Amino acid sequence: MVKKAAPDSTRRSARSRRAIYDAALALVGEVGYPRTTIEGIAARAGVGKQTIYRWWSSKAEVLLEAFTDLSAQAAEAAARPGPAGNGQGEGGQGEGGQEENGIPDTGDLAADLRLVLRATVDELLDPKFDIPARALAAEGVVDEQVGAEFVTKLLEPQLQLYVRRLRSAQEHGDVRPDIDPRIALELFVSPLAQRWLQRTGPITHAYTDTLVDYALNGLAPRRPSPPPSAASPGGGPAAPARP
Repeated sequence: MVKKAAPDSTRRSARSRRAIYDAALALVGEVGYPRTTIEGIAARAGVGKQTIYRWWSSKAEVLLEAFTDLSAQAAEAAARPGPAGNGQGEGGQGEGGQEENGIPDTGDLAADLRLVLRATVDELLDPKFDIPARALAAEGVVDEQVGAEFVTKLLEPQLQLYVRRLRSAQEHGDVRPDIDPRIALELFVSPLAQRWLQRTGPITHAYTDTLVDYALNGLAPRRPSPPPSAASPGGGPAAPARP
């Protein structure tokens, strides 16, 4: 008699976890955070609620992990060569040099920031990211614990990628050594987040390119370099006049 192979519990657990992620993100987008429940997530995912409680202690933990996983999938897709990705996402080693699992470091800070912020715009305009992210962000405003977990587990790790890239720019002399990278990154990240959350204007690649330009070059008029002295073709000091 041929014995049947035992079910692969690891694969079954992975399928269940994926179903729970998908269910949690779908529900919070459809009914909002307050009306999303562990029971509702379990029913949508086709699992028992005890399965969820075995892995997570609250719906906030489920949703934050699900959203983190969604962001990781996007980063992997962006890093994948071919039509679906540009080969220069946040993971791996792209052409021109790139910090592994970080923001590209090609030696051109402005270009690297523009690349990542454009990818962020694309993500925020995708309903599968926009809807659950907006629901979690809104709940974080009224629920201090959810807000703290949202920042600690999801936002801050991403912001630290900018910190590392700006520190690298400092080491190469592309950014003033006295600036605080954690504050500096808010010059381009925070305006994008505000415009997205409050819908004060469209978020586009052109918009984030402008944010990078303003952040790196400032708002003061750019003074042209003084022209070389007309009396000195080589640009040095003019010869004294003869008596």
